[in-house]
Amino acid sequence: MSATKSIGIIIGSTRAARIGPKVAEVVKSIVEGSVAGSPTAPTFTLVDLKDFNLPIFDETLLPAMVPEYGEFQHQHSKDWTNEIQKYDGYILVSPEYNYGIPGGVKNAIDFLYHAWIGKPILVVTYGIFGGSMSSESLVKTLEGMKLSVSETKPQLSFPGRDENNRNMSPGLMSAMSGELHETAKEEWSSGARKELILKGYGELATKLESKKDSEER
Repeated sequence: MSATKSIGIIIGSTRAARIGPKVAEVVKSIVEGSVAGSPTAPTFTLVDLKDFNLPIFDETLLPAMVPEYGEFQHQHSKDWTNEIQKYDGYILVSPEYNYGIPGGVKNAIDFLYHAWIGKPILVVTYGIFGGSMSSESLVKTLEGMKLSVSETKPQLSFPGRDENNRNMSPGLMSAMSGELHETAKEEWSSGARKELILKGYGELATKLESKKDSEER
């Protein structure tokens, strides 16, 4: 019997006021619910980037040189490596800041190399416009790091956006203080947004299965 697969749901926001953990919980609830009761269901684990307190990359060895030419020296690097190596695939839940990838997310990706290679990943972004630019940049980066990115990339925008008032909305106002507004939670947990998350997860699951089959041959 094959081992149960594991998926890490990475929380990309590290700010003091953030909704990242709550958005990740919404995503986790959707994908877990879709496979509940299945004998082949993977495990889903929240991985909070904030817990690792990664500085700007501070190792002497470049990530691509580890472990062939040596090991990381700092404990935070070892902890991050060990955590990422645990999982067979990932769901990255990231905000968009100033039309791009949050610096902490890019730094965390760049901290490693071999631990990422060949693994499937689903990118889920959120923001005023759904995090479209962050999503686009993340896909380029992750594909460059040799991960297998799901074709569907759910983008979660805040409902009720007022174009005549700096694109403000109740959801955005709540997010600024670290609260996930009920209107956003409801919209993202149902309908078209939920279907996109499930479609993207289905693609990730297919990639996981294909990877398992190739390893067993």
